[in-house]
Amino acid sequence: MSLPRLEEFLHSNHVPYDTMRHPHAFTAQATAASANISGKEMAKTVMVRLDGKLAMAVLPANEWLSLANLRDCAGASEAAIVTESEFKDRFPECEVGAMPPFGNLYGMDVYAADSLAEDEHFAFNAGSHRELMRMDWRDFERLVHPRVAHLSRQ
Repeated sequence: MSLPRLEEFLHSNHVPYDTMRHPHAFTAQATAASANISGKEMAKTVMVRLDGKLAMAVLPANEWLSLANLRDCAGASEAAIVTESEFKDRFPECEVGAMPPFGNLYGMDVYAADSLAEDEHFAFNAGSHRELMRMDWRDFERLVHPRVAHLSRQ
């Protein structure tokens, strides 16, 4: 079942979305494959620390995060990927590593890869390793206000 907090937020903002169940998968690429969607459409949420503050970096499953690009985008002195133990308590209703990219619901800044904005829709974990949500990118931008930049490494 999807996250009640996220579903309520989307309903209250009149945002249509689809949910999709899929075989259990842990990595974003495996999730995309099990759900029969492209790695470009499947977003992964990478938890990072920017100058000591937790934030989310959201990028397609088939891309790798460039900490240098993220640091530049954020205007931060330091950027690091954090371990699950450093953030799991921030998302008590989610399975570890399956949090949706809605940092605004958790008091976090969100940085999104510009490549996600190239498609009309995108999918993301809905709090578990067995369910996705799919929605319009423009609705996501309107609700979350991510800072969109080139975040992937070549």
